[in-house]
Parts: sequence; structure tokens; C-alpha cells
Amino acid sequence: MSQKEKRSLNNEILCVIERGLAGIDDVTGKHKVPLNKEGQIAIWKELSGKWEDKRSTKKIIQDIYEARTLGRDIEI
Repeated sequence: MSQKEKRSLNNEILCVIERGLAGIDDVTGKHKVPLNKEGQIAIWKELSGKWEDKRSTKKIIQDIYEARTLGRDIEI
């Protein structure tokens, strides 16, 4: 879907979360209730502060950097 809509992976993830939380009609793929700006803000407020992690911010950042890969080998 992200290629069709020309969205980045991050943008697609946000859209999937918003659709899931707002309630999407499985048949039409549209919001059961239109998701306006206020609805989006309400969803994100509901999610904020839910993530719990006992690691320090410094450790989380370190873990993210360590988990990164150099990417795929390509031939030009």
C-alpha cells in the first residue's frame, strides 16, 4: 500500500496504527468514523506514555545503533 500511496515506511506504519485504532471497515477499507485532525490527535494522545522500558535513553539509543545493518550488497 505504501508504494501505491507513495508513502515512506514510517508514514505507512503511522497510517496502519491510525486505521487500527480508529476502526477501519474491512470491506471498504475506509474509516467507520471519519478520522479528522482532532481524531488523529486523540489517538496519539491515547498512545502516548504507554511505552515502558527500563533501559535508559542512552542505552536505547545505543541498542538502536547496534541493531542497524550496513544494508544490502548491490552491483552497479
